[in-house]
Amino acid sequence: MNLPAELRSLDLIARLKRKPSEHKGNAGKVLLIGGAPGMAGALMLAGSAALHLGAGWTILEMLDPTAAHATPEQAELMVRLASFNAQDQLETTTPDVIAIGPGLGFSALAREWLIAALRYPNIPLVIDADALNLIADNAEFLNLLKERNQSFPGMSVLTPHPGEAAHLLNTSAEVIQENRPIALSNLVELTSSIVILKGQHTLIASPLHVAVQCKEGNPGMAIGGMGDALTGSIAAIAAQGIRHDLNLWEACCVSVQLHASAADSLVARQIGPIGLTPTEVILEMRNLLNKLL
Repeated sequence: MNLPAELRSLDLIARLKRKPSEHKGNAGKVLLIGGAPGMAGALMLAGSAALHLGAGWTILEMLDPTAAHATPEQAELMVRLASFNAQDQLETTTPDVIAIGPGLGFSALAREWLIAALRYPNIPLVIDADALNLIADNAEFLNLLKERNQSFPGMSVLTPHPGEAAHLLNTSAEVIQENRPIALSNLVELTSSIVILKGQHTLIASPLHVAVQCKEGNPGMAIGGMGDALTGSIAAIAAQGIRHDLNLWEACCVSVQLHASAADSLVARQIGPIGLTPTEVILEMRNLLNKLL
């Protein structure tokens, strides 16, 4: 089997350059859903990434009542308590991009929000973490995802790590890692989605795009929260892309390569690999993005 082509997407960042007259509406409204009790940090990291990567609005639907409040250290984030009227809340919010999964958990409330997100039409949808495991466990959710992709092709992306990929494919992480290109192809076929298979040399493919491989990245990225940072980054770049000629596939490619390149940039300055944090990577992603505009 031929190896996937190398991911080369950073030149697309130039499309995000803003005209002097632009306002926050041009940068898009991102809605992030998750943060069940004990896991609010995952959603906060995703929100920080969306904020620092340029979303016009970043709204967090927090499932944890004790964490659903504004925080002084990140007052720009709009944090609110997720309620059981998920569909109505989405229709009222009118997001440009939805991302669901960081710290979502498996409660009835989590399931209601996942159903509402899968039914929300014709905007980019980023699915990560617990949302992936819910889809793996429930044929109804998988069918909703397939129906969404049939109606709105190219508008959904899944971001599994090997364990989540194994759950979706009913196998083991070891089998996934033995032949990552085959696993990626099977995930695309199963879900009809753009799929980002995270790990060393992250792979990306979709029903309309052959696989590409990110050559950047380092072992310092193997820490909790790094995937949440990627999810928020994809959402922010996809939201800006709506009015800057960048589709979800391109936003995914940019985000993956920018994320890994930022980690490499930090390690080159002796910041990590051991002890490298998602927050540091988020800020370095912002630095690199602005240099490339």
